[in-house]
Amino acid sequence: MSVIEKLNSIQNKEMTAKENVENFIKVIDEKNEELNIFLEVNTESALKQAEAIDKKIANGEKVGFLSGLVFGIKANINVEDYIISAASKTLDNYFGSYNATVIDKILAEDGIILGITNMDEFAAGSSTETSCFGPTQNPAAPGRIPGGSSGGSAAAVAAEMCDIALGSDTGGSIRNPASHCGVVGFKPTYGAVSRQGLLDLSMSLDQIGPLANDTSGIALALNAISDYDETECTTLKGERSDFTSVLEEKSLEGMKIAVCKEFIDVTDAEINVAVNKAIHKLVEAGAELVEVSFDHIDLCLPTYYLINYVEFFSATRKYDGRDYGYRIENVCGEEVLRRIEIGSYISQKEYSGKFYKKALQARSLIRDEINAMLENVDLIVGPTVPKLPHKIGDELTPMEMYAYDVLTVIANLAGIPAGSIKAGEVDGIPVGLQIQAKPLDDLKIIKAMSVFENEN
Repeated sequence: MSVIEKLNSIQNKEMTAKENVENFIKVIDEKNEELNIFLEVNTESALKQAEAIDKKIANGEKVGFLSGLVFGIKANINVEDYIISAASKTLDNYFGSYNATVIDKILAEDGIILGITNMDEFAAGSSTETSCFGPTQNPAAPGRIPGGSSGGSAAAVAAEMCDIALGSDTGGSIRNPASHCGVVGFKPTYGAVSRQGLLDLSMSLDQIGPLANDTSGIALALNAISDYDETECTTLKGERSDFTSVLEEKSLEGMKIAVCKEFIDVTDAEINVAVNKAIHKLVEAGAELVEVSFDHIDLCLPTYYLINYVEFFSATRKYDGRDYGYRIENVCGEEVLRRIEIGSYISQKEYSGKFYKKALQARSLIRDEINAMLENVDLIVGPTVPKLPHKIGDELTPMEMYAYDVLTVIANLAGIPAGSIKAGEVDGIPVGLQIQAKPLDDLKIIKAMSVFENEN
């Protein structure tokens, strides 16, 4: 059943929240040792939450709109009394002392927090191989990476270990693993969801978002976590959408969608075949298809990584081993150290103007062009990731690893919403269809993904 069907089943007393939790715990007990998805599970706490929800339902009391749904949380989002390590030895003894805003919002709507999922160390990676706890297996493509950095969250959903998972997306870290694991992932408009309680990778790019096996799970999660937060300076004021309002849609009449030749050109041919079939389904549902061009695709990766390096270096200065954890440079992995060292170099006064300021100028150029592309269309559609996930243990150069992100970093640089939904498979391996929209047009993406599912 879909996530919203399960929610209705719990609220209608056809199943209990406790049964929902117990079913997931059984799967975790059977599969987690092999797949290495959850780093920590608090069975006792989850069952207590479930029992309290079941009691309210039995007594006819009002319950939240997530009542009994089970969440996995990426290891860089603060949850009180859980180890929030960001999959790094730097913080492997750090217990969250408070809840991130998104966690409080989930709990307020009677969502259940089951545990903490694996990830690339400090979100620095695209494969979940840089975790100090070891790599996560891809349940949808055994032996291959699940993508990253939110690979544990995507794999938890794909392995049916939770209803919904939260990840963070700095340059594709929700959408990339959603594509590789064959699930749905969503990066909201920058500022639509509070970042309070998220361990920074790059503060001007980071965004928290959900993953689920269907669009209804994404919509329910967004209804809970999308809101203004007076404690977090990047969040946006304004009226919020009801993302569940479009879940029954079956038509895209009046909607104009665009494909971009440059996105197709950098993507492997077999992935384009699967993605084109998915796009054709959107056209069959009534969307008008047009073509747009993007002249600055070669600028995207260097611009993204230069900004990432500098902001990550700044963010890691608090990990000096004095107040908590260990000094990051003494215990971190190779990729994290690479980013710190390059960020330190670029941050020096004599190089800032040469690199970082130039990257900010390039970012403005990219943002302006993306906004111009979206001016006369509702959505841009195309592949999420340009190549298939490699086998765990394969040695890739940094540039080969970074190449996974070429199509996803654009949304982060521009601050626009973007989602990934399973387009099909290549040799049994899932590939994703990425859908992007104007800032604050998140609902249009949810509508398109709902129509795509309802057409299948």
